[in-house]
Amino acid sequence: MSSLLSGSAWPYEWQVGWRYTRAGRAGRRNGFISFISFVSVIGIALGVAALIIVLSVMNGFQKEVRDRMLAAIPHVELNSATDNALPDWHVLADKAKTLPEVKAAAPFIAAQSLLARGEDMRGVVVRGVSPADEGGVTDLASQLKKDGTLDQLQPGAWRIILGAELARLLAVRVGDSVTLIAPGAQVTPAGVAPRFKQFTVAGVFSVGHYEYDSALALVHLDDAAKLYRRDGPTGVQLRLNDVHKAREVGVQLSSLLGPQVLVRDWTRTNAAWYDAVQIEKRMMAIILTLIVAVAAFNLVSTLVMTVTDKRADIAILRTLGASPGSIMGIFVVQGAAAGVIGTFAGVSLGLLVAFNIDVIVPFIEHLLGVSFLPGSIYLISRMPSDPQWGDIMPIAVISLVLSFLATLYPSYRASRVNPAEALRYE
Repeated sequence: MSSLLSGSAWPYEWQVGWRYTRAGRAGRRNGFISFISFVSVIGIALGVAALIIVLSVMNGFQKEVRDRMLAAIPHVELNSATDNALPDWHVLADKAKTLPEVKAAAPFIAAQSLLARGEDMRGVVVRGVSPADEGGVTDLASQLKKDGTLDQLQPGAWRIILGAELARLLAVRVGDSVTLIAPGAQVTPAGVAPRFKQFTVAGVFSVGHYEYDSALALVHLDDAAKLYRRDGPTGVQLRLNDVHKAREVGVQLSSLLGPQVLVRDWTRTNAAWYDAVQIEKRMMAIILTLIVAVAAFNLVSTLVMTVTDKRADIAILRTLGASPGSIMGIFVVQGAAAGVIGTFAGVSLGLLVAFNIDVIVPFIEHLLGVSFLPGSIYLISRMPSDPQWGDIMPIAVISLVLSFLATLYPSYRASRVNPAEALRYE
């Protein structure tokens, strides 16, 4: 049998299977089979492309929100397990920096308080920071409006920097005074009274994340220690070289620093958001993979009809010495070729759209006269996209595997064709 196609280096199963694929696509023998085959390839391509585009957009939104979140919070926090101060925070920071992933460290004090301005009162998280070190672990310094700087926080000056939404809710501007009411109480000759201190607003920051813009306030570390009666920082903030390794580094730090130090990475301090995003991404991937599966299994009907149409050819090949395995291989090649073409086209289309979505979406908005993400409603006014090979490669592999599985039953049926029966009416 190999002598029939001895002029080529490719196995004859591959050559015949590819010839059937091209013939079916051209519609030389059966236009309906050609159409179904074309629809199968297009379906696989569109399913793969849709999966890549949707996951890329989800990655883009996740990155945008994460970056805004991490502009206000550290990658990893180290706190005393007993809620005591850490007077020797430098020792703890130096020990943490022995890990190559740890880039910078800074001390902090965090406490919940009430912030009042006239009759308006808001619950806030007050973070006492060291202006000289804070810029190394968060991006708050670059988010200050009107050229404000963290250096305006001086010990004993009793100044405070507010989130933009918090400043709006309290109707305060730079230079106004606000009253910070600390938890606990103090005993005075007149009785028990709340502890409060007046601060001057020294700046306003905006990270684009409502939770932090509306409920975070920064003061100097020394002022926070006096107000909350601490002997020193209550924790150390860490910045990592790779934010995606926060959980891994957190586990290493827990082992390195011992049980007396509580280690929390950003994925745990924001566990509800992080877990929700991961679950949503997985569910969306499963749903869209079913689209690819439906398109891939359209190959079953295509190949079944092709086998029926090629029964005479199969019988002739069998009489010339082709084995059932070779016949099966011919139709596996035909179906797999459609899967490969559809997958390759889908990956190409998906990447083309994903990498140019910042151009495509504005064009569609202009064409239809609509705005998909109006800036007055959403914090993110543009459609972000972040294609990741960690998503694209599994998509391509799954598409190819599904396409291959779809070829097995029709190919098996082809291998079981009886030459005598097939040629009886020829």
